[in-house]
Amino acid sequence: MKIGLFFGTFNPIHIGHLIIANHIAEYGDLDKVWLVITPHNPFKKKSSLLNDHHRHQLVIEAVEDYPKLEPSTIEFNLPQPNYTVNTLVHLQEKYPEYTFCPIMGEDNLKSLHKWKNHEVILQNHEILVYPRISEGTVKHQFKGHIKIQVVNAPVVEISSTFIRKAIAEGKNCKPLLPERVWKYIDEMQFYR
Repeated sequence: MKIGLFFGTFNPIHIGHLIIANHIAEYGDLDKVWLVITPHNPFKKKSSLLNDHHRHQLVIEAVEDYPKLEPSTIEFNLPQPNYTVNTLVHLQEKYPEYTFCPIMGEDNLKSLHKWKNHEVILQNHEILVYPRISEGTVKHQFKGHIKIQVVNAPVVEISSTFIRKAIAEGKNCKPLLPERVWKYIDEMQFYR
């Protein structure tokens, strides 16, 4: 099995995440895409995160109609902060018969050289990169790299930060969220 790993805090998961994950699952050579819910991104403040359980539930609600997409809580039981290289080592040990391909936005590729042991990730895994509108340039060592595949996915510029802010301001951002996700957020009165 070839599994794509789409990492994120998913705070909250929105249609942009689904469009990209589903596109990569449907148009690539992956059997599944796991949406790996990150308890703590080393580059983000933890205080703004919803509880892990609630973010997991939001991902469950979001992917219900997508058989190739699955939520994953694999990082919930790993030491924090989470580093992709550690998660990949753990997954390879747990599922030696699977091939894992991290999925990242082009904005993350631009900072890949700052990631812990990024050389090890590139040595052992193919990385799938989807387009993003962002500042800066991709480091020359990653351009045309044999292990980096740029995916012709739609460019989606929706952010969880924008959604949280919109909800806090009482704006209707329902179209940006899967229906069941919106319902859960609304019932729980999150981000208000």
